[in-house]
Amino acid sequence: MDAGAPARPRKGVLGLGLYLALAVPLLAVQTLAPPAVQGVAFILIMALGLAALHVGPRRHLPPAERGPWRYLRTAAYLFVAATVVRVAVPSTDTSPPTKMMLIPDALVLPAYVCIGTSFALMLRRRRAADDDPAQVDALLVGLAGAFLTWTFVMAPAVAGSGMDLLRIVDACFPVIDVVLLVLIAQLMLAGGVRQPSLWLLVVSATAMFVGDLLYTLHNAQLIDVAEQTFDSMFALMLVTVPAAALHPSMRTLTEPQQIVVRDLSRRRLIVIGLVVAVPTAVTSMMPRSGFASDLVRATLSVLLILAVLARVVRSNNSRARAEQASRRRATHDALTDLPNRELLSETVSRWAEQADGLDISLLFIDLDRFKMVNDHWGHKVGDELLCAVADRLSAQVRAGDLVSRIGGDEFVIALASPSHSRLAESLADRLIEDFARPFPLSVGDVVISASIGVARSHGGAHALELIRDADTAMYKAKGSGRNAVALFDSSLRERVRERVHLEQALRGAAERGELAVHFQPIVDVATEELDGFEALMRWQSPQLGFVSPAEFIPVAEETGMIVEMGEWLLRESARQLVEWSAVRGPTARPLHMSVNVAVRQLRDGSLVRIVDEVLRDTGLPPSSLWLEITESGVMEDIEATLLTLNALHALGVTLCIDDFGTGYSSLSYLQRLPIGIVKIDRSFVSRIADGADEPIVRAVLAMTHAMGHRVVAEGVETPEQRDWLRNQACDLIQGWFYGKADRPENLTHWLTPKVSA
Repeated sequence: MDAGAPARPRKGVLGLGLYLALAVPLLAVQTLAPPAVQGVAFILIMALGLAALHVGPRRHLPPAERGPWRYLRTAAYLFVAATVVRVAVPSTDTSPPTKMMLIPDALVLPAYVCIGTSFALMLRRRRAADDDPAQVDALLVGLAGAFLTWTFVMAPAVAGSGMDLLRIVDACFPVIDVVLLVLIAQLMLAGGVRQPSLWLLVVSATAMFVGDLLYTLHNAQLIDVAEQTFDSMFALMLVTVPAAALHPSMRTLTEPQQIVVRDLSRRRLIVIGLVVAVPTAVTSMMPRSGFASDLVRATLSVLLILAVLARVVRSNNSRARAEQASRRRATHDALTDLPNRELLSETVSRWAEQADGLDISLLFIDLDRFKMVNDHWGHKVGDELLCAVADRLSAQVRAGDLVSRIGGDEFVIALASPSHSRLAESLADRLIEDFARPFPLSVGDVVISASIGVARSHGGAHALELIRDADTAMYKAKGSGRNAVALFDSSLRERVRERVHLEQALRGAAERGELAVHFQPIVDVATEELDGFEALMRWQSPQLGFVSPAEFIPVAEETGMIVEMGEWLLRESARQLVEWSAVRGPTARPLHMSVNVAVRQLRDGSLVRIVDEVLRDTGLPPSSLWLEITESGVMEDIEATLLTLNALHALGVTLCIDDFGTGYSSLSYLQRLPIGIVKIDRSFVSRIADGADEPIVRAVLAMTHAMGHRVVAEGVETPEQRDWLRNQACDLIQGWFYGKADRPENLTHWLTPKVSA
C-alpha cells in the first residue's frame, strides 16, 4: 500500500483500542496513585501520546492533509520539554510562583499557539461559507467565557496579588484557553457530522481550560486545590488529543463539510440568550471593584451585544444573498449565465412601458446544424460552444442591450433604438460576419453558422408577441438556406397561421383516407422497357383541397409525422408492386419500387425494423425495394446514418442517392455509402439541351459508372434529352416524357412487358 494512502478504518479502530487500553489505566494511576508513581505514569502518558501523534496522521491522511496534526505534535513536544524542565529544576514549579516559572512558560506559551494554529487550520478546511453563523455563535461563547474568566479569575487574582509580571503571565493561560474554546466551538458548529475525533478534541480543550483555571486560582491563593487535580486535567488532555489522531474519523476534521444553515433551534436560541443575559446580570449585580476591572467587564458586555447585533445583521444579509441567488437562478441560464426567457420578457415589457420615441428590436439567433456538433464531439463540447457563442454575442452589443439564452441553441438579443434606426439590421449583419470566424474549442477550431430573425415593435411591444415574431423571422432565414438574416413582416404571421392550420389538418390524414400514392414510371433508356416506379405521396384535404407535397412534406418532417406517414407510404407501395408483379406474371421483367425516405425517418431507430416487417408481410423481394435518400439528409449526421444504411443494405434492399449534385457531392462520402443507384437531379437534366450542364451530367455518369453504380436521370421531358442521355449510356430515366405520377388505376397500360415510345 502507498505510504501516503489512508489505511482501512478497521485497522485504525484497532489501533485506537490498543492505545486506550494502555493510556486509560495510566491516566487512572496518574490521578489516584501516590505522588511517586504519578510522575512515572505522567511520563508514560506523554511518551505514548507522542507515538500516537506520529502514527495516527500517517495512517489516516495523505501527506498534504497532515499539516494541522504536525502543529499538535509540535505542541506535545513543547509540553514534554516544559515538563522535563519542571522536573529537572524544581524551583520552576513552586507555589506561590517565582520568576523561574517563566522558563517552562516560555515553552508552554508556544505550545498553546501551535494548538490554536492547528484548530484554525482544521476550521479553515472544514467550514464552507464565510457567512456561516457558527463563527459569530462561537465568538459569543468565547466572549461570554472571557467575561466570566475575567470576573471570577483574573480580576480577583490581579486584585489580590498585584499587577506583577508573574500574575499577568499566569492569568494569560485561561484567556488563551478561551480562544482555543472559540476555535473548537466553531469546529463543532460549522456543520457536518460531529465524529468521535472532534468530540475528543472538545474534551481536550475543555480539560486544558479547567486545568489552567484551577492552576491560576491556586497560584493566586484564591482556592485550595491539590496540584494533582489540575495535573490530572493536563494528563487528560495529553490522552484525548492522541486518541483523536488515532481514530479514523480524524479525516473529517480536514475535509470540507456540507453546511446546512437552518433556522435557530430552541436550544441554540436559549444558549445565545444566556450568553447575553448572564454577563449583563453579573455586571449589574457585582459591586464595583476598581475602575480597570469595571472597564474590562463593561467592554466585554458591549462586545457581546455587538456580536449579537452582528449575528442578526449577518443572518439578514445571508438570507438576502440567498434570495438574490435564488432569483438569479430563476432568471438566468445555468450554463452561460445569460438572462433566460423570463428575464427577457420582463425586460422587454419594462422597456415598452418606458419607451419614448424608441422601438424595441429582437434578434432571434439559432445555430445551424448544432446537433451535428453534439453528435460528433459530445454534449460537453456542445456546451463549450454555447458558452463561446454567448461570449461572442455579448462582445458585439452595447452596454444597455440584453443578450439572453432562451433554450437549446437559441439566443435572443434585445435592444432599443430610434424608430428610424437600422441598428438591429446592422447588428444582425455583423453577427453573420462574426460567425464566419472559427470558435476555438478544446477539440480545435469549430465553424458554425447562424440563422437570425429580426422583429421590431411599432408603438409599444408585447414581449411574447415580439419573441414569437422574431422566431418566425428566424425560420424564414433557415428556410432561405441558413446563415442568413430575415426581417419579420405581417405576411409572415399569416404564413404561420396557415402553417398551423395545415399542420392540424395533416394530423390523422392517413387514418382518414386522405393520403394517396401516385406512381411515376422509371424506364430502361436502352430498351425503353419499364424498370419500376417511384412512389410519391399526395394529399387531398377536405378543407384545404389538393396540397402540394412541397408544402406538407416539410411540415410532416418538422413535426415528426413523416415517420408514421413514411411507414404508410412504404407499406402501400410494397403492396402495390406485389399486386402489379402478379398481374405481369413470373416471366415478365422484374420491377422495382422506389420510395423516398425522409431525414427524420433515417434518424428514427425503428426504420430498419419497419422495412424488414414490410418485406416479410408483403413477400416483396428485398432487391425490388429501392429506398431514396438525399445527400443533405445523409451528411447531417454521416456516422449515425451509416449505421442505419448498412443495416438496410444487409436486408438486401437497394439504396439510392436522390437529387445528386445539389448537396455535398463528395466522392469520399459517396464511396463510404452502401448505395447502388445515383439519381441526377432534374435541374441538371433540364439544361442539357442548351449545353450548359452537359459536362456536369457527363462527369456524374462517368464517375458513378466507374464506382459500379447505376444512374437514373430525373425530369426528362423531351426526346432530345432522352437521346442525349441514351448516347451517354445513362441507365434509367423518368419524367413527363414518359408520364407524370398518377394513380394505380391509370397506369395499367404500363403493365404489358414491352413499352412503346
